[in-house]
Amino acid sequence: MAVLPTPPEGFEIHVPVLVIGAGACGLTAALSIVDAGGEVLVIEADAVPAGSTALSAGLIPAAGTRFQRAAGIEDSPDLFAADIQAKAKGENPQPLVDLLAREAGATVEWLADRFALPFSVVDDFDYPGHARRRMHGLPTRSGRELVDRLRHACEAASVDIICNRRATTLFVDGDRTTGVEMDGPEGPERVGCAALILACNGYGGNRAMVARHMPEIENALWFGHDGNRGDAVCWGDALGAESLHLGAYQGHGNVAHPQGILITWAVITGGGIQVNLRSERFWDESQGYSEAARAVLAQPEGVAWTIFDTRIASVARQFQDFKDAEAMGAIREAATVPELAEVTGLPEDALASSLASVAVGQTDVFGRHYDGPPLAPPYCAVKVTGALFHTQGGLNITTDARVRRRDGTPFPNLFAAGGAAVGVSGTGDSGYLSGNGLLSAIVLGHVAGRVATANT
Repeated sequence: MAVLPTPPEGFEIHVPVLVIGAGACGLTAALSIVDAGGEVLVIEADAVPAGSTALSAGLIPAAGTRFQRAAGIEDSPDLFAADIQAKAKGENPQPLVDLLAREAGATVEWLADRFALPFSVVDDFDYPGHARRRMHGLPTRSGRELVDRLRHACEAASVDIICNRRATTLFVDGDRTTGVEMDGPEGPERVGCAALILACNGYGGNRAMVARHMPEIENALWFGHDGNRGDAVCWGDALGAESLHLGAYQGHGNVAHPQGILITWAVITGGGIQVNLRSERFWDESQGYSEAARAVLAQPEGVAWTIFDTRIASVARQFQDFKDAEAMGAIREAATVPELAEVTGLPEDALASSLASVAVGQTDVFGRHYDGPPLAPPYCAVKVTGALFHTQGGLNITTDARVRRRDGTPFPNLFAAGGAAVGVSGTGDSGYLSGNGLLSAIVLGHVAGRVATANT
């Protein structure tokens, strides 16, 4: 990814603000720009906007919203910020944590009020690490719906989104970014800009960068978007920008195998367990789905069985992915433990022992405290593996989303948001709090768009 001086012949077109990437982050940034009275062009490498957002559950954590109040949930940005830092063991930059926790509620309500996104709170189960129920999602609880509704909002606001254009070169004049060159269907094209927002996500699709920065997950299933090649970090390196926490990532230890469908962690938080091919439990499942990836991959053949019951399945069906997994036959059902052993191929005696190891009101040998209700027949099971979903390290930024140089000073007109910027998941995988990815995408997209417009 080259960084070159501004071409003497100039640019074919010039726009006030240019956004690279049309996932949730880039589209939110575009809506923020037009809402502030600015003009924007969004370029996207794929044929249609999707990105990693479309592969997610589309849930955004936010504190103190009217959606929570309507559901009788009392929450605050301070409590949210404390939860973020507790999960990451205090490794995050505090000003960034405070910004995201403070702005998340207002951003979700802005999208709902200004662009008619019908958010509601997931209020029937808890996510690990969140002291309150604060996950906001759309009716299908899918990232595909989120990115589609954002795209429709952009189209209604007359935002220009040009697809099949991958940016390859940044042009600079001193410390200012002046434009980009992109590969188009008919060859290279150059666009000049007064401000540039990098919303091109992380580097999970760049296997060399994954091997260098997070070797423990190098061989995991890649469940993110192949276009996440680390462009922002590479450009940043060339510019002298500072990157932070490049070993941080979100894993997931509950991807149906071999179907490759995400199974909501609600099947675990509702009371489910995971066992390996010997029917043995192997960790405290309540820690979170990100660290579950390594735990599952460390088991024989890199797989496990997630065991739950039909009560939990009825909650999980609010997620489209779970319904898709059922339709594909990934979810097995059994009326008894012997039948469960038969449909999974697991050793029956050890399976019965593992099911009995989780007692209501007790803390088991792995440190999991189980509040119940207990698992009861009919049982459900799905074979799963661990996956890498997206990276959480990236360009270090100010609280107005400007990219920082290595000396800490900001570039005047270069912004990074979402996966292109450092997240708030600490330095590894265990610091990831559910929803951190879309939290950074939506809030930083909103902030970057607003600030970029005010400075053009």
